[in-house]
Amino acid sequence: MAGDLASRGADRVEELVELLRDKTVRPLTLATRAIVFGIIVFAASIVTVTLLSVAIVRLLTVYAFGGRVWLSDVVVGAVFVILGLVAWSRRTSSARVSDR
Repeated sequence: MAGDLASRGADRVEELVELLRDKTVRPLTLATRAIVFGIIVFAASIVTVTLLSVAIVRLLTVYAFGGRVWLSDVVVGAVFVILGLVAWSRRTSSARVSDR
């Protein structure tokens, strides 16, 4: 009888530990992974955009504009300004959303 009681007690403790792990540790692990992978993707995209911009400026300078770096900078800058204006026009203002 005492061995059965100890076995049931150990089973209850094990169930409680599994329940705690399922309710706390696993969601925290998933959230942490999402945050870390998000930071990695963000950093990789910043590096990629920077390197592509430098490569495009170099290619335009050498092959399109005959050594005129300022013209390459103007073209790449205009592309970024246009992309920024498009993104700006698609934004939603928090004041407009809260008024509805």
